[in-house]
Amino acid sequence: MKVLFGMALRQTTGFVESLLRLVGLDWTVLDFSTLSRRQKTLAVNIPYRGPKGPLHLLIDSTGIKVEGEGEWHTRKHGGPKRRAWHKIHLGIDEETLEIRAVEITGSHIDDAPVLPDLLSQIPLGEEIGSVNADGAYDTRKCHEAIADRGAHAVIPPRKNAKPWKTVTAGAIARNEALRAAKHLGRALWRRWSGYHRRSRVETKMHCVKLLGQRLMVRDFDRQVAELQIRIAVLNGYTALGIPVTEAVG
Repeated sequence: MKVLFGMALRQTTGFVESLLRLVGLDWTVLDFSTLSRRQKTLAVNIPYRGPKGPLHLLIDSTGIKVEGEGEWHTRKHGGPKRRAWHKIHLGIDEETLEIRAVEITGSHIDDAPVLPDLLSQIPLGEEIGSVNADGAYDTRKCHEAIADRGAHAVIPPRKNAKPWKTVTAGAIARNEALRAAKHLGRALWRRWSGYHRRSRVETKMHCVKLLGQRLMVRDFDRQVAELQIRIAVLNGYTALGIPVTEAVG
């Protein structure tokens, strides 16, 4: 309730008490201190349905504000620009559009080092068909992590990329993508490889921020729990149904 409606914790306790009275239940709502303390160690179970075949994972990251005045307030009234940000790293299922992996880090952490952690959240028994990410993930560690899961990497090589001399599964796949991009041209390679599908994870990032442009709590563990609750809420809504778009004419 707190995350869904963007209420403060004390408001949420009063709201839930009112709901319980409306349905005729005499249950006791936990006090503010207990709820705040338990949120730090809350284990959130993120629901998902899973794809019918191999999982095609779309990876991206975005920033979310955690403290500090808004841009308008700072410009209007002055004062220090003390705004802190965290980064949200997401992996979504291309078929169901459900979020399957999530990490929250400081704003100083690059995208590429987090990809192996996202892949580790997918059960080892589940087959990963492909991993689609942008050029920031064109690193040896990312390609090797994807190859170790037996997946195909759809990552555009950097513009100044050179072939890797090491002979590993990840390096071989990356060198093949580099040759294909140079032979076909980067624009044609993007269409041929299906790279454009990554736009779906950017849309999902927007959905995450529709539940709030900033995290409401200050402690990092509570921020992780709040973000996981957002993911659980969004996956629940996605399971209810998504629009089907068909070309006409």
